[in-house]
Amino acid sequence: MNFYAIRAIYLFEMARTARTLMQSIASPVLSTSLYFVVFGAAIGSRMGDIDGVSYGAFIIPGLVMLALLNESISNASFGIFFPKFSGTIYEVLSAPISFVEVVIGYVGAAASKSIVLGCLILATANIFVDYQIAHPFWMIAFLVLTAITFSLFGFIIGIWADNFQKLQVIPLMVVTPLTFLGGSFYSISMLPPIWQKITLFNPVVYLISGFRWSFVGTADVHIGISVGMTFLFMVLCLTFIWWIFRTGYRLRP
Repeated sequence: MNFYAIRAIYLFEMARTARTLMQSIASPVLSTSLYFVVFGAAIGSRMGDIDGVSYGAFIIPGLVMLALLNESISNASFGIFFPKFSGTIYEVLSAPISFVEVVIGYVGAAASKSIVLGCLILATANIFVDYQIAHPFWMIAFLVLTAITFSLFGFIIGIWADNFQKLQVIPLMVVTPLTFLGGSFYSISMLPPIWQKITLFNPVVYLISGFRWSFVGTADVHIGISVGMTFLFMVLCLTFIWWIFRTGYRLRP
């Protein structure tokens, strides 16, 4: 394992974040804070409890997950797309490092940024809403696992995209709607029975349900299933990345 190569890629990507703090950190925290103000403080104060917790505290895991998914995908996709766009990716591919080290460097940096962002959003939420974390270890585990998994997914999108517009297609047209329909603002038990079954085909449901369980101790889906589905998606992403480097898909001219 070439740790020097991993460190070089990782530090380069983290340095790029330091130059774009407004876009990569401040903007997501500000936009999520608006959700807390509107749904948590304003609307939430007029709504009853859900699963024994206030509405403002109930939506915190969903809002954190919404920001975490979008930023993980965005950070990882742009991180690998820009070298491919500028042509510097060929220098990385010709270097004496394996694709595993390349993925660890880029995905590790993207996941690190997302984890920091998630922690900042949780700290910001405490300003507007009082909440408790029932299972701190599992909260951190889900935060890290989700950041890594969707950074891998973003890495795939960055390789697949051949222009800047395509980088936003899946996050805006697929991930964000699935997150809103995955129980970010409600419990799926509040839906009619037929829609409860249909909702279970939404993979984001398992992420939000597991993450919410770590906060309030209750979940729409069993915690074991949530963890298993997250690992399954991670394995699928790793398999697809292995295939990309094996075939040179969108990497070789």
